[in-house]
Amino acid sequence: MKIEILKPILTDTHTHLYSSQFNEDRKEVIQKAIDTGVSRFFIPSIDSSYTQKMYDLECQFPENIFLMMGLHPCYVKPESFEKELNFVETELAKRKFYAVGEIGIDLFWDKTTLDIQKQVFKHQIQLAKKYNLAINIHCRDAFDEVFEVLESEKDDKLFGIFHCFTGDFEQAQQAISLGLKLGIGGVATFKNGKIDQFLNQIDLKNIVLETDSPYLAPVPYRGKRNESSYTLLVAQKLAEIYNVSVDEIANVTTENSKAIFGI
Repeated sequence: MKIEILKPILTDTHTHLYSSQFNEDRKEVIQKAIDTGVSRFFIPSIDSSYTQKMYDLECQFPENIFLMMGLHPCYVKPESFEKELNFVETELAKRKFYAVGEIGIDLFWDKTTLDIQKQVFKHQIQLAKKYNLAINIHCRDAFDEVFEVLESEKDDKLFGIFHCFTGDFEQAQQAISLGLKLGIGGVATFKNGKIDQFLNQIDLKNIVLETDSPYLAPVPYRGKRNESSYTLLVAQKLAEIYNVSVDEIANVTTENSKAIFGI
């Protein structure tokens, strides 16, 4: 009798599978991840130029691909943000999405757009509340600014994921108090990632897994193209940190993702 080896049921809550870095082997990369146990892929939006690629992905893997809609802070430009926001609103009204994201503030590349980044972030949070959707937050060099906007919008309709969380323990607690799960990916495996030093003090019910592929590949692939199949490596690292099985990490974090995305 053949014994079936059950794989953990993993969810990658943040992966850019439409990226040009997957143009040569996208289907193979997705199938590899599925074979590894990653059966659910949540796809963040960047701006309107990527939307058709997202829809194409959904058509190819309708049981595995789940889409978000939003305007990424790095694409908030003075000359185009109003048009892009109108596009986001039109798409949200047109069909089903599972979150508004990725949205937030990024001061690494451009500090001059801070005011409009705040405005766009706040507006998209309000859109998420209108449609009872989660938010998926991008934050780079902008914890104070992101929390300022979040605190101004704090209520029982605010919930979601703090994507690629790299803050300290106090910031983690603040994010959780605002109704957010922490998106944990490859950074947890980095020697200088720091979050592994306090993560076991955070209840696992507040954690979801992600890759942010093709970026931020975990050890031992750091510096190379990230893939959704590496969600398993993140789960293995968290199993070490929490001193539990990989199956428990997979099951709890997948249930957490279902609570956020509603599926």
